[in-house]
Amino acid sequence: MSAFMVTMLSAAVYAQETEPTEAEIQAVYDSIENSYTYEYGKIELKNGVGAINVPQGFKYLDAEQSKRVLVDLWGNPDEEDMTMGLIMPEKYGVLSDHGYVFNIMYDEIGYVKDDDADDIDYSDLLKDMKEETSEASKTRVTMGYDPIDLIGWATPPYYDKDRKILHWAKEIQFGTDSIHTLNYNVRVLGRKGVLVLNAIGSMEDLGIVQQDIPQVLNIVEFNDGYKYKDFDPSVDEVAAWTIGGLVAGKVLAKVGFFAVIAKFGKFIVIGLMAFFGAIYRRITGKKKKEDEDTDSENQTPEQLTPEA
Repeated sequence: MSAFMVTMLSAAVYAQETEPTEAEIQAVYDSIENSYTYEYGKIELKNGVGAINVPQGFKYLDAEQSKRVLVDLWGNPDEEDMTMGLIMPEKYGVLSDHGYVFNIMYDEIGYVKDDDADDIDYSDLLKDMKEETSEASKTRVTMGYDPIDLIGWATPPYYDKDRKILHWAKEIQFGTDSIHTLNYNVRVLGRKGVLVLNAIGSMEDLGIVQQDIPQVLNIVEFNDGYKYKDFDPSVDEVAAWTIGGLVAGKVLAKVGFFAVIAKFGKFIVIGLMAFFGAIYRRITGKKKKEDEDTDSENQTPEQLTPEA
């Protein structure tokens, strides 16, 4: 948990001994949301491969803040290079009850050949992906996280050969959660690798994501020298994976699955406030008893004698 959340939750519950009210919960919720600073317009990626053009009606959260969201707020494992930032609709926040975010990553796996794009049987591929997800799930469980179950396609894979953009959506279940997670995947192919956009939301948000996808597909801009057309076979490395490999999740170790706990942000805050509140009551209750015992020890025999 981030130091900020500890400070906010501690201040909220230590100020009173009763259970937090809805107004107090909302105040903590708003404070967490307001602690993040968003950016707009053209965002240059730190690795120099390109930029993100934030479309109207969207906002961008930088890599440092985004990692705090993914790990501290949403409870995902801390991984190296797990984010280059988050893109989300302007009207939503990281703890909104509805909506989604796109996590941005770059995977320098080399030049991805797209010769197989028209020959892939995505039904067979899905079966293989379910098996791979099951194996990945075992690793997560050993780390103390919920298992993962790949339910199926939320949107079947589609590859735009002219624009070199691949996108598809998976329906995923974390643990026994009845609300399934939506992972909408976008891969923009470049000269040295792929720029990855993964939408994190719930299946209830699928319609919203599908509505916004046309805008999202336009946000990536590779710099000169990093574009797909700039490939030089004499010097550039060819990726081990083709289009089918990208969909199958061969870069799962880097791309990962992210749980969407943001939809239940208020429940997290309530739970944490209750936790801190319990500690507070335990500490203050213990202190109160110690004070009473001290007072009793300091009383004179006359003071300890009950009145007739």
